[in-house]
Amino acid sequence: MSKRQLQRYTQEFKDRAVELMSSTDQSVPEIAEQLDVNPKNLYNWRAQAQAKKVGGKSPEMVSLQNENKQLRKELARLQEEQIILKKAAAYFAKDIQ
Repeated sequence: MSKRQLQRYTQEFKDRAVELMSSTDQSVPEIAEQLDVNPKNLYNWRAQAQAKKVGGKSPEMVSLQNENKQLRKELARLQEEQIILKKAAAYFAKDIQ
């Protein structure tokens, strides 16, 4: 086996560690030392917990999805206006001839 073994933590342990981070005034490195965990793990677990709160999506993803939805609506409206303008141009072109 290698010198470093991968430590697997239960979801309950991760959740409690994240809860501890938000409920105390201790710094993340202090909490990591108490739990014998790498501080990077704590930061990752906190980010994952925050993403779950937003329905499994990161806040950036939600923002992008909302913008995409709004842009699709605007595109549909502009395409409809374009069709109407083409029909109007064809109608008025008949009158000129």
